[in-house]
Formats: sequence, structure tokens, C-alpha cells
Amino acid sequence: MLTLTDFNTLTFDCYGTLIDWERGILDAVRPWLERHGLQRLSDPEILEAFASFEGACESETPAAPYPAILQEVHGRLARQWGLPPDPAAAAAFGQSVGRWPAFPDTPAALQYLKRHYKLVILSNVDRASFAITNRKLGVEFDLIVTAQDVGSYKPDRRNFEHLLAALAKSFGTRKTDVLHTACSLFHDIVPAKALGLKTAWIDRRRDQSFGASPQAGDSDEARRPDFTVRSMAEFVACHQRQFSAD
Repeated sequence: MLTLTDFNTLTFDCYGTLIDWERGILDAVRPWLERHGLQRLSDPEILEAFASFEGACESETPAAPYPAILQEVHGRLARQWGLPPDPAAAAAFGQSVGRWPAFPDTPAALQYLKRHYKLVILSNVDRASFAITNRKLGVEFDLIVTAQDVGSYKPDRRNFEHLLAALAKSFGTRKTDVLHTACSLFHDIVPAKALGLKTAWIDRRRDQSFGASPQAGDSDEARRPDFTVRSMAEFVACHQRQFSAD
């Protein structure tokens, strides 16, 4: 097993790892669908359509702020399901990130880990959206890097390269000091591993379909994290066991 105490910096994906973005997405989209009589759509159908369109929009317009990405995704969902354009609903969806809830175990886990690590965010959103989210997380992060800062979206390697450069400049952090912690194999584990980072997979979906995150099409080795747990609470429990054994 990976030794968690070998690292001094945890870099986190936020949405899906610390924030329950799938619940947030569904809560934002369901009322609009119900107004049009589309209650029949299952949660997996909604989330997998979202994943497809979000990834495409981020690739096509990497400099667009995340609220604009969400607005475009909403329009494409409407076209896929034969619904009329709804600019007001699309705009509301674009501003919904701040309402997405934290996972119940997130604040306490971060407060514990803050005593042992520098905590860093690498997120596919804009600064304004993350600032609202940050109020729910219960800690002050040592560094925050967003897609807006980089001008591209994960899984683009530029986001990870920007992160590593910022860590080295701010703290003298080396790549070997960093454990990148995330739920998405596609957005995070595969590109982080490709750059030589150690990775921890927070497998919150527990063998369900890939939901709001596209399925990673890389090799088994490219997708294989260095460490896997099912929640942030389990991550903390593993750290506590290793820390007490040191």
C-alpha cells in the first residue's frame, strides 16, 4: 500500500471528490425536465449525457468560463431531448455550481488533513464559482488553481503543469512531495500519472457507471491509481493508521 505519510502536499480535484457534483447537477436539471414531462429519464442517462457534452464543450472552447460551459451543455441537452431552447434555465444552470453540496465527510476530512499536509485545489471551474463552494469545505487551502487560471480544462496536461510550477514557485514543492487525489480517472488520474505524479482515487461511485465523468479510454495501466479508497473518511482512517504506526 502507498505510504500516505511520505507526502507533504495533497492536491485535490474538487467536484466529484469533495463536492457531490452529480447530486448538484441532477438537482439543477430535474425541475426543468419535469416541466417538460421528461421524468422518465434516469439519473445515469442524465449524467452520461452531461459528461459527453461537458467534455466536448471544454475541448472546443477551453478559454470559456465554466458558467458558459454549463450554459452550452444545457442547450445541447435540450436539443438531444427535443426540448425548446430555454435561455433562463440555461443561465440558472450556469450559476448552479455554488449550490452543489459537499459530501458529508468532506469538511471533517479536510480539517484533519490540514494538520498534516498543504492542501491544494486543481479544479475545472472558474474562481468565482469555486469561491462560493469554498465556504462549504471548512478549510483554507494553501493554493487554488482553476481552469480559468490556466486557460484549459483537465484532462489537459497544461493544468497539471501549471499546478506543479505554482507549487514549486510558492513552496519549493517537488513532484515527489505531491499526492494527487481525485474521483475521475478521465480528468485526473490518467493525466496526473502521465506526468509522474502519485495518485489517490476516491472511488465514490463504487463500481457504478461513470456518470458525470467520461469513461477513461486509456490502458489499464494508465488508469490504475497508486492508492484507492471509497471516501474521504476512509482516506483519513488510512492516514491515521499509518501515522500512528510511524
